[in-house]
Amino acid sequence: MNENEWLADRFEADRPRLRAVAYRVLGSMAEADDAVQEAWLRVIRSDASEVENMSGWLTTIVARVSLNMLQSRKSRREDLVDAPDTDHAQHREAESADPEQEAMLAESVGAAMFLILDTLTPAERLAFVLHDMFAVPFEEIAPIVDRTPAAARQLASRARRRFQRQGVRPEDVEVVAQTPPAPDTEAAQVGKADFVHAFLTASREGDFEALLAILAPDIVVRADQAAVQMGMATGIGLATGAGLTEEMRGSDAVTRAFSKLSWAPVPALIDGSAGLAYVRDGVAHAVFRFDIAAGLITNIDIRADLTGLDIVILN
Repeated sequence: MNENEWLADRFEADRPRLRAVAYRVLGSMAEADDAVQEAWLRVIRSDASEVENMSGWLTTIVARVSLNMLQSRKSRREDLVDAPDTDHAQHREAESADPEQEAMLAESVGAAMFLILDTLTPAERLAFVLHDMFAVPFEEIAPIVDRTPAAARQLASRARRRFQRQGVRPEDVEVVAQTPPAPDTEAAQVGKADFVHAFLTASREGDFEALLAILAPDIVVRADQAAVQMGMATGIGLATGAGLTEEMRGSDAVTRAFSKLSWAPVPALIDGSAGLAYVRDGVAHAVFRFDIAAGLITNIDIRADLTGLDIVILN
């Protein structure tokens, strides 16, 4: 098998996921197929010999193509804002010609979700789709949308808040032609580690808005008795003067408790999952485990009783 044949086989293996990415960004299966085909043309014109993460590279290419198509579509709509939208109506009618395909799309994505996605800017939509639905790190999204990683994070946060206001949960919608990654896959862990880092950075810097943006409205923070007893050492709760309690609920309360703390946990793997560890003299004394859903932190479990936990300090 020569290099071109290998590349073609590799692209075909990733095609369902690439098609799912393009469809989420563009909202049209026909346009998604066009985007994937254009991505393939770019792939065969590129040098892939030194690509280490082939799936990531292909995702970046199809994301760039999709973003260009989305921006072009938006520009056309703005130019024709005063004109009857007959072409668009005909296009939608043509797309609806296959009832079976339409039923599949409606079931897998849902009209409510696309209505909200259509209110976002192209950059917001791309950042949200890539990060919240496909666990692409913001460091990889940033160059696609021509932003810094922090700015890309804000794009996704704004999109996320739009969904929250409308009461639509993206995690309830199955991605077309894609099997969601298991919790312990590398992609999922990269995305989770990104949230943990964002939480720690916002907490240290006292960035109330950034912290609030990544917390679910009904977030729950729980601590075991050992963690409560050493609350002064971990620093949690000092911002409110209440110290660490066994349970804390709601994004406002959690944001106030964690905002602008002088604490120094480090990244860690806790039972193989990304989290934080409070380390003293090279020994972990407490860990912080995170649950992520719909691009928001839903639970934080603080434990100082480390019996039975597999803890790997990452720095």
